[in-house]
Amino acid sequence: MSTEATATMEIERMPSESKALPPKPQFEPLKAHEMSDGRVQFRKVSVPPHRYSPLKKYWMDIYTPIYEQMKVDIRMNLKARKVELKTRPETPDISNLQKCADFVQAFMLGFDVPDAIALLRLDELFVESFEIKDVKTLRGEHLSRAIGRLSGKGGKTKFAIENATKTRIVIADTKIHILGSFANIKIARDSLCSLILGSPAGKVYSKLRQVSARLAERF
Repeated sequence: MSTEATATMEIERMPSESKALPPKPQFEPLKAHEMSDGRVQFRKVSVPPHRYSPLKKYWMDIYTPIYEQMKVDIRMNLKARKVELKTRPETPDISNLQKCADFVQAFMLGFDVPDAIALLRLDELFVESFEIKDVKTLRGEHLSRAIGRLSGKGGKTKFAIENATKTRIVIADTKIHILGSFANIKIARDSLCSLILGSPAGKVYSKLRQVSARLAERF
């Protein structure tokens, strides 16, 4: 009985396997404005008073890549003193809006346009900010000397760290901003922290040489 039952079951199963599957539907990729149900997305970036003049001077350098390449609308709200960014139907990717906001924010922090524009082109770049007091509480002349150690004579120390770690550094009073990849930011931050804590520049240079040589081997 059991053998007959299995035989009939097999015979019954065969026609269902031979049935052709329906064709796979082909959908076009969603556009940026369709992903958010047609809603327009905004970003606003505040303009600090000391960056108002540089923003006026380099406005076309900032406006052109954002509007023409990233397909994101940009305007300056003079009343609120904010740069406003907005997606439009032609925006190819929703992430372009955040990239543009990061680019404008990096410029406001003090980075040059050619350096900040790398945030639009490369995905693995970040901006990290910290203050000198986060590393060590310094006051008066001690704080001034620490800032002097970070820059070096004519900015020599800062440029040496930038070139060794492939990062860009902005020292704005007691705030420090670093633009680069995650691993490179860590190396630059460690060097800057050593200088704040009182290490002589020569010692930091030799450590940087070792680290940059290790990085070159890895890649």
